[in-house]
Amino acid sequence: MPVAVVARPHGVLGELRLKLYNEGSSLLLDKPPIRLRLASGEERDVRLVSVREADKALLVRLPDIPDRNAAELLRGAELCVPRDAFPALEPGEFYACDIEGARVVMPDGSEAGSVEELRSYPTCDVLVVRTGKGTLEVPLVEPYVLEVDAAIGVVRAGTLEGLE
Repeated sequence: MPVAVVARPHGVLGELRLKLYNEGSSLLLDKPPIRLRLASGEERDVRLVSVREADKALLVRLPDIPDRNAAELLRGAELCVPRDAFPALEPGEFYACDIEGARVVMPDGSEAGSVEELRSYPTCDVLVVRTGKGTLEVPLVEPYVLEVDAAIGVVRAGTLEGLE
């Protein structure tokens, strides 16, 4: 699962500045196995040589990236971590990747669509839901979302009124 993207090189010694998809995550600090997904679509397994925090980002070193020029070639690459390396969740929590494709079900049992992605805004998180009429951004708060059951892939919606 993608957890960060290479924003830009940092310094002249090949360090990379990452933009984390979840700013609060400390997952990469534990140096889990990484699959690097390049903008070209090529993927390769790498290990993190070093990781350190900097502002709202992480600075990392990868093997075989000796300088700024080599680091520049990785701009836009995603760092992916196996799902089983993610920390355990508390009851009621879920990872965004676990609800992509989930069915959105209304109180009367009808299906309103499916979740394409979760987006985080400063004011709230929203589910991007593909409906028969296009896409909706559904705030991840009541009365719009009543329950998220990632285990069975269902989001129970209360209403979608006023979102279209």
